[in-house]
Amino acid sequence: MDGMIKGLMDVALGAGDKDEERSRSSWAQVVSGDHDNDDSVSNDTKNHGYRPNNQRVNQSEGIQDEWNSRPSRRSEQSEGRKEECDSRPSRPSRQEEKAESNDGWETVGKKHPKQSHKIQKDHWNLYKRPSREQEYSDAVEDSSYLVPSEEELADLSQACNKLWQLDRNRLVPGKDYAIDCGEGKKVYQKDDMAQGCLFSWLNDDVLRRPTIARFCSLLDNYNPNEGYKEVVTSEEKQEENAFIEEISRTAPIKYLHKYLAFKGIVSEDYRDFKRTLISLWFDLYGRGGTSGSSSAFEHVFVGEVKQRGEQQVSGFHNWLQFYLEEAKGAVDYQGYIFPRRRGQIPESDTQLLTSQFEWNGVLKSVSSILIGASPEFEVALYTLCFYVGGEDNHVELGPYPVNIKCYRFGDRIGSVFPIANT
Repeated sequence: MDGMIKGLMDVALGAGDKDEERSRSSWAQVVSGDHDNDDSVSNDTKNHGYRPNNQRVNQSEGIQDEWNSRPSRRSEQSEGRKEECDSRPSRPSRQEEKAESNDGWETVGKKHPKQSHKIQKDHWNLYKRPSREQEYSDAVEDSSYLVPSEEELADLSQACNKLWQLDRNRLVPGKDYAIDCGEGKKVYQKDDMAQGCLFSWLNDDVLRRPTIARFCSLLDNYNPNEGYKEVVTSEEKQEENAFIEEISRTAPIKYLHKYLAFKGIVSEDYRDFKRTLISLWFDLYGRGGTSGSSSAFEHVFVGEVKQRGEQQVSGFHNWLQFYLEEAKGAVDYQGYIFPRRRGQIPESDTQLLTSQFEWNGVLKSVSSILIGASPEFEVALYTLCFYVGGEDNHVELGPYPVNIKCYRFGDRIGSVFPIANT
C-alpha cells in the first residue's frame, strides 16, 4: 500500500513538473512550431507570439491548415537547420570565434546560426488604436537638403541615390546585424548550398524602431495564397494609416513628396500626398483571377504563393519579412545566386543580395533583397520609380548599381524589386 501511494505521488509530482515546463515555453518554440498542439501556443502568442489571431486567418482556416502542414522538399534538412538556428546565441564573442577555429584553419561554409529573439509585441498592438490615440515620432525638420536639385529632377538615378543618402534608419552590417551568405549556385540548381540561416544575429533594438515596428505589425494581415479575397478589418486599416503617418515624418518620404510635387504628379498638400501613398500601396486589386485579393504592399513586401500550375512564391522582396519568417522556421535559405560578372561574390557586409529560398516548402528560385534598408526608404524608392521611371530603372544606390524593375497593374504597382546590375 505504501508503495502504491508513493507511486501515485510521484506521478502527480511529475505531471506538475511537465505542466511547469510547458508554461515556460519560449518565443522561439512558438515561432518555430515546436509546440505539440495549438492549445499550448495560444496563451503565449497572445502576448509574445509573432502572429496574433485575426479575422483573416480565421476565415481561411482550412487554407491555412493546408499551408502550414505542407512539408518542405527538404523537410528533414530544414528541421535540422531550424533547431540549429534556435539553439545558438546571438552575437558570437571573440573567444567563441577563436574557439571555432583550429590552429588558424576555419571550416569552409560554417555558419553562426541566428539567435531566437523574444520579440515583445505588446507595443505593436497599440498601433490598432484609433488615430487620436496614436503616438508618433517627431518629424524631421524641413531643410534645403530635402529639396531636390535641378540635377536630381533631371536624373532619376541621382534622385534615387539621394534617397539612399537620406536613409538615416538604414542598418549597419556588423553593428546592427550579421548575415552568412553561404555558397553560391545557379538559378536552375536545386541543391541547398547554405548550411544554416542567412541571418546570424540582429540587435534587439532594431525591431523597436518606430517605422520598422509599424512595418512589422502589418506583415500578418494577409492570406499568402494568391487568388483568395482579402478582408481588411478596421484595426488593420488603422495599422496601414499609422504606418504611412510614421514614415511620412522621415527624410526619404519628405524628399519624395517634394520631388513628385515639383513635377506636378502629386498634390503639394502633404495630407493629400499621404492619402495617395495609402491608396497606392494598400488598395486591393485582383490577382490570380479574384478581385480584392492582392495589393502592392502584400505582393512586394509580404509575398504570395501562386496556386495555378506548379506552386511558386511571387513577390517577397523584403529583408524584415525574410528575417521574421526565417526565425519561425518558415523560410529555408538555400544560398546566393552567382552574379553574371566575376568578382562580385556577396560577403557579410553586402546590402543587396540575390538568393534562392523556400517559403513553407514552396520555392522562390530567385529573389533580390535590400538588406538593412528602412521601410521608408523602400517605399520612397519604389514609389519614385513607379511615378517617374519605366519598367527598367538603372540607378545607383550608394555603392550598388541596380535595376529597379517596375511592373504596372493598370494604375497600380503590380510588382517592384531591385536587380543587381552585374
